[in-house]
Amino acid sequence: MFGVVPKTMWNKLNPADEDNMCSWALRCLLIRTDNRNILVDTGMGNKQDEKFRSFFHPHGEGDLIRSLAARKLAPEDITDVILTHLHFDHCGGAVQMLDGKLVPTFPNAKYWSNRTHWEWARVPNERERNSFLKENFIPLEEQNVLHHLPDDGKPVQFAEGITLHYYCGHTEGLYAVEVDCMGQNYLYPADLIPSSFHLPVPYVMAYDVKPLITLSEKKQFLQMALDKKSIIVFEHDPVTEACSVHLDERGKIVAGAKFTL
Repeated sequence: MFGVVPKTMWNKLNPADEDNMCSWALRCLLIRTDNRNILVDTGMGNKQDEKFRSFFHPHGEGDLIRSLAARKLAPEDITDVILTHLHFDHCGGAVQMLDGKLVPTFPNAKYWSNRTHWEWARVPNERERNSFLKENFIPLEEQNVLHHLPDDGKPVQFAEGITLHYYCGHTEGLYAVEVDCMGQNYLYPADLIPSSFHLPVPYVMAYDVKPLITLSEKKQFLQMALDKKSIIVFEHDPVTEACSVHLDERGKIVAGAKFTL
């Protein structure tokens, strides 16, 4: 999760167990408007077999469907699902196994990706092949619920107050989500900055296919967060759900106040 950063440094942030494993969150984002319930990412899901799950040891009380129910939402109430990218821990919950068939978990929703990333996942490179599990996303295309957004690298206005930003360091065609709500700007960077531990620019995951591009993209993203006084919502941080950023005495952008959503 920390790439070339020595373990002696990152282990102070998120200590590993005796098997060198760390706990991470799978924190999806729910955006509610007057007439839409928009879900950003869907977590790992629960349709994979025990062998697969044994590699990653999913644990904890969190569950996407139960979390939605706590907000008085059923899967049928979700109108849109934005998939930041198609790695299994971000889109695994988009499709479920029901009566022996793979079907969309959110039956009334439109699912959103982009053509560049879709093709990147559909015909994967050897490095990412094990992260792109076709049972997580091909059924969306087969059942005609998949829609593609522009992928020319420019910000996409998805809806009023919701903008998608295109990045290609972590994987080709990742979307980060920007939300303006009641005078506050929120940013959901997905795996561009998966946790508050990754705010330092050199802290780049070994998973990233273009780490030098990630460095550049992180600098741009963090400057945007600083300029807009954003609250950054972290998808994988096990402790900090969200935080602001500010400049420290060295002129570096660092974590500020922490927030619970």
